[in-house]
Amino acid sequence: MIKRMFISGENGMNAKDFRRIALSLEGAEEGSHMGAADFRVGRRIFATLASVSQGYGNLMLTSEQQATFVAEAPGVFVPIAGGWGRMGCTHIVLAAANEDLLAGALRTAWKLRVEKNAKTGRKKTSGKAPAKKMRAKR
Repeated sequence: MIKRMFISGENGMNAKDFRRIALSLEGAEEGSHMGAADFRVGRRIFATLASVSQGYGNLMLTSEQQATFVAEAPGVFVPIAGGWGRMGCTHIVLAAANEDLLAGALRTAWKLRVEKNAKTGRKKTSGKAPAKKMRAKR
């Protein structure tokens, strides 16, 4: 499935395309983490542009999803080096992806984050931070 969506060269994507597609997902918001643009749902990151200067977008996937993406399109998906990569964080080579591939990859990362948020009780969209709990004085 991933290979069929892969088109290299002239149809490549860029940071502007990444941002547009990420923000089109329900509840997605742009933020900043360590000086780089990130994309969140329920205040949790599902993708970033932290490596855009190297031509990459970053996706927060499971290690299983990462293995599938890399196996089917190794010229497009690359595990991030080190521990983050072992946990599933994955580069997408923007110039090597078309819109369908990028949208599908971002949707996969977004859906994973929404599902994780539901398990931990986080809302789909961001709001105010929860108030701090105060301990009763004795």
